[in-house]
Amino acid sequence: MNWLKKKRILLPSFIILMLIAAYAQKIRHEKGTVTGYLTGNMLDETSGIAASAEHEGIYYIHNDSGDTSRFFAITPEGKLKATYYFKGEATEKLGVNDCEDIAVGPGPDKSKSYVYLGDIGDNQAVRTHLVIYRFEEPPISGPDSVKHITAAPLYVKYPDGAKDAETLMVDPVDQLLYIVSKRKNSVSIYTTPLNFKGNDTVTLTKRSTIHLGGIPPFKWVTAGDISKDGTQILLKNYKNVYYWKRTPGVPVWQAMTEKPAKLYYKQEKQGEAIGFTPDGKGYYTASEGIGEPIYHYNLY
Repeated sequence: MNWLKKKRILLPSFIILMLIAAYAQKIRHEKGTVTGYLTGNMLDETSGIAASAEHEGIYYIHNDSGDTSRFFAITPEGKLKATYYFKGEATEKLGVNDCEDIAVGPGPDKSKSYVYLGDIGDNQAVRTHLVIYRFEEPPISGPDSVKHITAAPLYVKYPDGAKDAETLMVDPVDQLLYIVSKRKNSVSIYTTPLNFKGNDTVTLTKRSTIHLGGIPPFKWVTAGDISKDGTQILLKNYKNVYYWKRTPGVPVWQAMTEKPAKLYYKQEKQGEAIGFTPDGKGYYTASEGIGEPIYHYNLY
């Protein structure tokens, strides 16, 4: 059989196989399940979720504007395991202004894991500086425990003027903190090194701008995460979840300039939280509101 005839036979077969594979991948992504519900009146404005690297089956979660300087540890079933209070800014009535995302990653002591809480919300784009709080991962001593922990604040400014943001991520490979802006037709990606001292002030570096499409407010970027090994990236708005696979040696911000895959996502009432599982094989989402479901989605 000559090559032309082989090509005529093989090409349609290849296309069919690719369509089957794509459909199978879509089915895997659609296996989203409710693992539990946010319990108690304290968890009413959920805006971020991140997997602990120290405690198996524990996820850190927090509220946004209107809450005091604290965050929580929960299980995927929504059971509250611990509440952590910290000293915020004396100039803020509640200690914090608008905490919008949380992340877990490396820090100054390579033998420890750290929690990063981003007080980065700015609906009116008027704040002169934002605050990212770093904590050593705290212990969990019992059900519904309350602890006061020490924060190392980092004060950050944009190089191009104030703006609203709800996405804070940690890149463990290049040792960078990432902030992604929320509004406008295109969103901007900023970084600053993880290696900072408490009370430092830095100007963020603008890395790139990406356009995800859609109409406001559904297109506004509300959360993101980088997997524990640094190879996968998630970003979400109120309607979609976007996914990038990072090529070794390529910075996260550069990977995000490529066209993302759009994953299945059951649109939530006001979904503002997304976080990978520790093994990177799935992710969780949660919405603002009392008693809202916690969703788990499989990637593989």
